[in-house]
Amino acid sequence: MSSSIPPEAPGNIRILTLNCWGLKYIAKYRHERMSEIGRQLALASPPPEIVGLQECWTHRDFESIREQTKHLLPYGKFYYGGIFGAGLAILSKWPIEESSMFGYPLNGRPTAFFRGDWFVGKGVASARIRFGPGTADVAEVFCTHLHAPYEREPNDSYICHRTAQAWEISKLMRGAAERGHLVIGLGDFNMLPSSFAHRLITAQSPVRDAWREIHPDSSLAAAIDPVEKARNRPVPTAEFNLSENGATCDGSFNTWRWSENMRKRLAKGEDIVIDKDTPDPRGKRLDYIFVGDGGYPPAFPPSRWSVESVEVSMTQRHPTLLCSLSDHFAVEAVITRSSTGHGESDSDSDAAPGSANSPTLHTTSSKQVSPNAALSPETYDHIIGMTHKYVDRERSQRRWRMAHFIASIVISIGCMVGVWWVGNRTYIGFLLILISTLNFAAGVLDGLIGGLFMSSELRALKEFEWEVRNAQRLVIATEGSFSAKVEDDQKD
Repeated sequence: MSSSIPPEAPGNIRILTLNCWGLKYIAKYRHERMSEIGRQLALASPPPEIVGLQECWTHRDFESIREQTKHLLPYGKFYYGGIFGAGLAILSKWPIEESSMFGYPLNGRPTAFFRGDWFVGKGVASARIRFGPGTADVAEVFCTHLHAPYEREPNDSYICHRTAQAWEISKLMRGAAERGHLVIGLGDFNMLPSSFAHRLITAQSPVRDAWREIHPDSSLAAAIDPVEKARNRPVPTAEFNLSENGATCDGSFNTWRWSENMRKRLAKGEDIVIDKDTPDPRGKRLDYIFVGDGGYPPAFPPSRWSVESVEVSMTQRHPTLLCSLSDHFAVEAVITRSSTGHGESDSDSDAAPGSANSPTLHTTSSKQVSPNAALSPETYDHIIGMTHKYVDRERSQRRWRMAHFIASIVISIGCMVGVWWVGNRTYIGFLLILISTLNFAAGVLDGLIGGLFMSSELRALKEFEWEVRNAQRLVIATEGSFSAKVEDDQKD
């Protein structure tokens, strides 16, 4: 193992994240596209040194990419989780010292089987990568795929789950930074730059959004979204959305977002070219690279890693199928380590204006000594209120499901008794048995969901609420001690 430790730490690291859209049996041309993704990674110049993949569901697809990139990325890990797999993978130029898969305690509902979030067991794939001989020459990489939004905030029924997931990954990244390691958080976060989850992550952990470091005035959402309309900006072109806004999803250049008629023409072999000046009102940024180290000064040294460049990549099409390689484009960033630490960025890139429900940041210096003090007490109240609203809904649903379970038992018994009285009318007996069987099966399913899953979910919500309340208490205590110190200084 010692022979594989790099003799010298690099001055910069190139990072790439891509949602591969590798759903088995569902994603079209999956095998061909995944193979081409591996080929393009191998041909990249300069090549990425740390790669995070999402929706790489099958080990066969992972091995296909590994085989083509092993000369550049000899180390890798495919992560298992949930019933059908987590779909996460990490590739690296340098050795992976440790690895773990952290499943999110709150991760959708099994009743939404047509969405699949609960069944795939979404979580955080983490890898501790040794890129140099020094004790601090370690990168902790966190690759994730958050729960998908199915409605707009604040009416998204899964916003509580996504907020809890953002809370969990921010804790993991904060812990890694406080250990003195370089933190790289990447993946399909299924959130907009204006979302509650985005601001929660950048407030609760000492990381920065790589794209906003270079493009602080980039869009906060798609041009058709209210938060972006409020900025009174013109509808961006397809090229502008890629180069300035970092739109990785739903853009005009991605063939999987084209109309059905255009996709049919493409399937017939017609090479359709999209003009770079085409208006692109739906393109948005869902994929991110977060970078940080050093924790919170003055208790920790200032960050030594900065973002040198960032771009949207993997925009090329398949050479024979002419389709995009995935329904997302990749994000690629280069980070550079300076010999001396630097403080906060001059551009307040992560303090982008958000929606009315976005968390508000503290303006006192208490953030410098406590990560929990990065948010105001009112923001924690908002999270708690969101949690209570969701808990009330789940408790109501649990009562109805358990009531259905009990009613199904009564109905099934009634049908069985009714069979005794049908006489020679056997078809009626058959119908009663059929109704009894189907009714009891549905009741048992509701009983299992209400009695097992929802009870587990409610307990996870209690844990989440306790953590939020505890963080709020620390904020209030920190504010109190800070105010007392100011008063003492003024008296002196």
